[in-house]
Amino acid sequence: MTPEPFGARLRHAMDTRGPLCVGIDPHASLLTSWGLNDDIAGLERFTRTVVEALADRVAVLKPQSAFFERFGSRGIAVLEKAVEEARAAGALVLMDAKRGDIGSTMGAYAATYLDKDSPLFSDAVTVSPYLGFGSLRPALDAAAVSGAGVFVLALTSNPEGAEVQRATAADGRTLAQVMLDHMAAENEGATPLGSVGAVVGATLGDTGADLSINGPLLAPGIGAQGATPADLPRVFGAAVRNVVPSVSRGVLRHGPDASGLREAAGRFADEVRSAVPES
Repeated sequence: MTPEPFGARLRHAMDTRGPLCVGIDPHASLLTSWGLNDDIAGLERFTRTVVEALADRVAVLKPQSAFFERFGSRGIAVLEKAVEEARAAGALVLMDAKRGDIGSTMGAYAATYLDKDSPLFSDAVTVSPYLGFGSLRPALDAAAVSGAGVFVLALTSNPEGAEVQRATAADGRTLAQVMLDHMAAENEGATPLGSVGAVVGATLGDTGADLSINGPLLAPGIGAQGATPADLPRVFGAAVRNVVPSVSRGVLRHGPDASGLREAAGRFADEVRSAVPES
């Protein structure tokens, strides 16, 4: 039986739960602000609280893998449980791993996050294309088989990214546009939304890029990084309907009280609904 594609599941989730992705970023300072120790017990308590508070109501939860990996195998065990419980509660899980490699190594990353038999199987994963878009083929193929998605770094908000992403290819396009055009080709003909998304920072202002990839546009930077939902139409233009705004600290700083997390997430989702036209 062919699984329902990620793009279709994401469109439904955003339409029913609200267009919002909330990060799960248990960095040391945030654990401290919650009154938790920066240890495995603090990690587990933090993660469980976020999942229990939000997984039954937000469209997407996005754990940042690095903040779990720093605790070794015990941290990965916490991450595995979080992925399982978040998906069971109805949230789509986007693993923020930003993997990028070639050949069999890329295939192993794909098996880790995009194979249904993996304990870290997620609805989607972030990847880096700057070893060449073709290097992502194992992940793209694995996602197609399992009904998962892939979010490809395109235009990131860190200043250093511009020296690569805005460099010019031989045909005059920026490298970011080359990657976006590859994504558009992968999504051609998909309805209601393709399953290959782009990561485009919400803090960038006018990107100067064609973002009409027929796929989702993950937009980190809402909240603590300075962007607001009201900025989205200006940044994403005609493609704004496909934006998945991502907020982390803007919601997480309202913990450890679960009601504070829920209220903050609901407020951001409402602001996005007000800023982004429904059709």
